[in-house]
Amino acid sequence: MGHPEGGSPRTEVAERRGEWRRRAGFGPTTLLFVLLLGAVAADITDGNSEHLKREHSLIKPYQGVGSSSMPLWDFQGSTMLTSQYVRLTPDERSKEGSIWNHQPCFLKDWEMHVHFKVHGTGKKNLHGDGIALWYTRDRLVPGPVFGSKDNFHGLAIFLDTYPNDETTERVFPYISVMVNNGSLSYDHSKDGRWTELAGCTADFRNRDHDTFLAVRYSRGRLTVMTDLEDKNEWKNCIDITGVRLPTGYYFGASAGTGDLSDNHDIISMKLFQLMVEHTPDEENIDWTKIEPSVNFLKSPKGLL
Repeated sequence: MGHPEGGSPRTEVAERRGEWRRRAGFGPTTLLFVLLLGAVAADITDGNSEHLKREHSLIKPYQGVGSSSMPLWDFQGSTMLTSQYVRLTPDERSKEGSIWNHQPCFLKDWEMHVHFKVHGTGKKNLHGDGIALWYTRDRLVPGPVFGSKDNFHGLAIFLDTYPNDETTERVFPYISVMVNNGSLSYDHSKDGRWTELAGCTADFRNRDHDTFLAVRYSRGRLTVMTDLEDKNEWKNCIDITGVRLPTGYYFGASAGTGDLSDNHDIISMKLFQLMVEHTPDEENIDWTKIEPSVNFLKSPKGLL
């Protein structure tokens, strides 16, 4: 596949309009989703309640092209900044790269939209390993989990392209979610199966159009949706309740290659604040002291 181009079929105006539609949840599939969820989903449809937070967003035109850093973001490892994308790894073996926001995020309710591209020359099951999106206590710490540290504190969303477990029934590429308080280790040999809270198959590799992922966290509910079919609408991937995440953590993205490789590119990361009312008791909590966890009774697998 060629390099991601800035001038995609989505013009800037269409992209802004389409992004509002995606955030608002319009489209045949998401309309049904809204009707079924009723009052909870009504907040999802309120486009006016979401505000871009530029201090936590990576948006073109990038500043610092040709250097190893840019305002508000730090690079590590093989990461390379171009005018059109941030390449976490090239299509070469044994590479690791990451990009991390300078600013800790103190929003209680937020939604991150990621425009990404995974592509390379490897044929089926001869490419890897994938991208990880992070909201964690520590930043810029390299490690074995898609180029970042294991036993992390916080949230990880893994966009995994290679099945290491030969006995798996999953269809790859595969997106999964993990919440960690530092006590759990990600098992690459099992593709993180034992620490996965939920996941879905997502055919995002080597697409000839733009690919997007949205992560929403609000009042203990974590939702991951994808826009991979060039239809300008979100498709539900993961929906978990009972998730507890603190404020004051950092957003980042990382990728790694081993014996197999791919280009792993981030085109944009846009963080939106969700204007959600909290009870007086919730407002009085020191959200920076919350331990990352998932309620046993509410989580799909009760792992934490």
